[in-house]
Amino acid sequence: MRLIVSALLAGAMFVPAATATAQVTTTLATPISGTRLDISATGEATRVPDIAIISAGVTTQAATATDALGQNATRMERVRAALKRAGVADRDIQTASISLQPQYKYVENQAPILTGYQASNQLSVKFRDIRASGKILDALVGEGANQINGPNLTIDHPEAALDEARGKAIATGRARADLYARALGMRVIRVISVSESGGYSSPPPQPMMARAQMAEDKTSIDPGEQQLQISVAMAFELQ
Repeated sequence: MRLIVSALLAGAMFVPAATATAQVTTTLATPISGTRLDISATGEATRVPDIAIISAGVTTQAATATDALGQNATRMERVRAALKRAGVADRDIQTASISLQPQYKYVENQAPILTGYQASNQLSVKFRDIRASGKILDALVGEGANQINGPNLTIDHPEAALDEARGKAIATGRARADLYARALGMRVIRVISVSESGGYSSPPPQPMMARAQMAEDKTSIDPGEQQLQISVAMAFELQ
């Protein structure tokens, strides 16, 4: 009886082990019988930016920290109200930084003398109508904004442009492989691997911040064009 039980237990232990072994799969790479050719290629797509991101804010100074912050808060409320009146959505207005710094007067061979405080509040504003953003900036200055920086021009939805660049990169890589193969008296048999090594978005060549037109003395922003690039690495087998 003990021998039978032991045999049954041994069988019960063996079955799961055999089952687990059967579930393991191994994938072996197909060996290359010809010549391997590695190619790097870049594809490009050009688009007109449709988003301008600009930093706008207020810097104030006063004798006390409370006064500096109070004056700053009052002017910032006017700036925010101007943005709302211009149709800028809440989701496109984000606080970038708030700071309060003491101000000192330095005299040689004397301890620094506290002269007051400087408060700063900066907003990051996303303008979805680039052509109208200059007019809005002029309105912000009229409401008390005295710090404006930018713009950072970008494309809101770059996926289609990036896919276009990918297609061009692949086509360029394949054409280049055919060129090498013909020069070597060979032909391309197959693609071994393709990997994307990253994308790049070049800054527009001609955006201008705070460019005043002589006739109207208004700020304008020119979107220009932006180039998006995708690079790929491809490997081919030649025979």
